[in-house]
Amino acid sequence: MTTLRYHDDERLAPEQRAALCGPGAMFERTTENVLGADIEVFVRRPRSLVEVLRTSAEQFGDRPYLVFPDLHGGGETVTFADVPGRAGAIAQVLADEYGVGHGDRVAFASANSLDYALAQLAVVSLGAIIVGLNGWWTGPELAYGMEVTKPTVLFGDEARLARLAEVGIEGTPMLHVDGSAPLPEPGEGGVIDEDDPFMILFTSGTTGRPKGATLTHRNLVHMGSAMAFGRAVTMLLNHVPPPAPDAPPPASICATPFFHISGTAPLFMTGSRFGSSLIFPPPGRWDPAVHLRLTADHRVSAWSGVPTQFWRMLEHPDFDTFDLSCLTLVSSGGAPFPPELMRVLNEKIPTANLSNGYGMSESMGAGTLLSGARYVTHRESVGAPYPTLEVQIRDDDRNVLPEGEVGEICLRGGVVFKGYWDDPDATAQVLDDERWYHSGDYGRIEDGVLWLESRMRDLIIRGGENIYPMEIEHRLVEHPGISDAAVIGVEHRTLGQEVKAVVVLHDGASLDAAAVQEWVAQGLAAFKVPAHVEFRDALPYTQTGKVMKHLLESESI
Repeated sequence: MTTLRYHDDERLAPEQRAALCGPGAMFERTTENVLGADIEVFVRRPRSLVEVLRTSAEQFGDRPYLVFPDLHGGGETVTFADVPGRAGAIAQVLADEYGVGHGDRVAFASANSLDYALAQLAVVSLGAIIVGLNGWWTGPELAYGMEVTKPTVLFGDEARLARLAEVGIEGTPMLHVDGSAPLPEPGEGGVIDEDDPFMILFTSGTTGRPKGATLTHRNLVHMGSAMAFGRAVTMLLNHVPPPAPDAPPPASICATPFFHISGTAPLFMTGSRFGSSLIFPPPGRWDPAVHLRLTADHRVSAWSGVPTQFWRMLEHPDFDTFDLSCLTLVSSGGAPFPPELMRVLNEKIPTANLSNGYGMSESMGAGTLLSGARYVTHRESVGAPYPTLEVQIRDDDRNVLPEGEVGEICLRGGVVFKGYWDDPDATAQVLDDERWYHSGDYGRIEDGVLWLESRMRDLIIRGGENIYPMEIEHRLVEHPGISDAAVIGVEHRTLGQEVKAVVVLHDGASLDAAAVQEWVAQGLAAFKVPAHVEFRDALPYTQTGKVMKHLLESESI
């Protein structure tokens, strides 16, 4: 049986390893029962996100935490020390005026903003649960998310509330409150258990409807501990000295929406756990020039994004006018780095190390990480597991496969989610009794790292957005003029992939590509609308009735 585990700490000298993770050390580990399964955990760990937030306020004090510049020298900055008062005031309003308490859901449908960030921190402090509704969803999609989670309160901005109003649902407007009330103690409103949910994030559904991945305090705290341990090991192995007392604090740009795992993790972990200043672009469509300017102005040390964004910045006509020598890390996880992109990044930003990884919402974005020396020796892989995370490859009968054989990627560890909200059947399909998460992605273990073969077979990754064809196919065949449809991904240089629909019309029906696109746009988010539409007399099927998408894909090359 082959189980891939983190093993970099085994390369440390015995005295280094003992000081870092031996008995009584900061990263000592043990095995505990977590939701019915024996899971490796860190002994010395925060027991809730409230503890993390309170500790960060004490540790980092007046260091900028949430920075919302307006590009004209203004804007607003909230320090780590400010957070208990600012978030505590919102928590008090939620509890006193809306009755929000332990286990209640509070939904968010908004573009990123300071109010959005602080309100999320407030919700967590009450032991309540954030519901991250996809801000790009249409009115019916937003209504579906609310129907599934039944939130007590909805925070929304004008655009999203208007979409909900169109389908007959009115939400609570964004609250603008301020004050000096401290964050509630974890015991107020109900004791926060490590395995209590803090957030529900919707994932694209392979069976048509998105599912709410339920993430716990343990999941995010454990991710932070694993990251901290991995960083400490890497620094020792590479003989990197600790930062000087007068060194500028780390800073990163948070351009990803909070309803994505890669937007949530920086807010609750990269910032609060590691003292990193989070710089937020102004509202509106992502702009490569703005990203470059914010990097130079705020001496940003790390970029995290998807290949589409990096290409647009590297190819911007003003790229060479910005001082980017502050960058030390460029990382991606939404889609693999193409080799040509890696070459150009190394050439144009020589100060930055590159890293890539594999993860999903169901694992708090954690899984495997490719960085350091492995980036040179195993650059086509997705790296080794995060500390304490286990990876196995299994066949269709869930038997563990030996090294080198291709099968389904399965993960287990403290970062693995609790299940899908109010959907035990969907949960049982992906989480077994030993809390192995069966990802549906395919890969192999070889030479100590994970190699990704395919992602969910049909999954389309467009600019870092996961798109499952079945949801679009269901929408297409709801049209009275369409009798059959199949959706595939086609290559795109900067987006990675675009959506293509292959459509069969009913006899006598007449539609053009624009009409098909308009129909999809009325029911689904804009990024799911097919960029390409092809009409056929029939789709190719196997004898068992499955569409042979590989034929459609080969004919689209």
